[in-house]
Amino acid sequence: MTYIVTDACIRCKYMDCVEVCPVDCFYEGENMLVIHPDECIDCGVCEPECPAEAIKPDTEPGLEKWLELNTEYASKWPNITIKRDPPADADDWQGVSGKFEEHFSAEPGEGD
Repeated sequence: MTYIVTDACIRCKYMDCVEVCPVDCFYEGENMLVIHPDECIDCGVCEPECPAEAIKPDTEPGLEKWLELNTEYASKWPNITIKRDPPADADDWQGVSGKFEEHFSAEPGEGD
């Protein structure tokens, strides 16, 4: 098992999870974060820290797409280990459905 980030993170990109991760397995895209599944130690401390409830265990049904996306982009995006402020409009995007199709960006973020 590993934890993964879903589309609930898109445009919210809260970084509370990054701050508590003991193994620094988060990677930053332009408008979301992902978890490197091979680096995650399944401790689960990140899941309750996410205000957008975007972090899920990969054992939940229907998350195969997100495991693939996290795996792919963790190898392309820079590592992020420090918490920064979320986007100014993050709260406006919390709970919005269908964000992947219209708002996902494959561009990397800043990283550390």
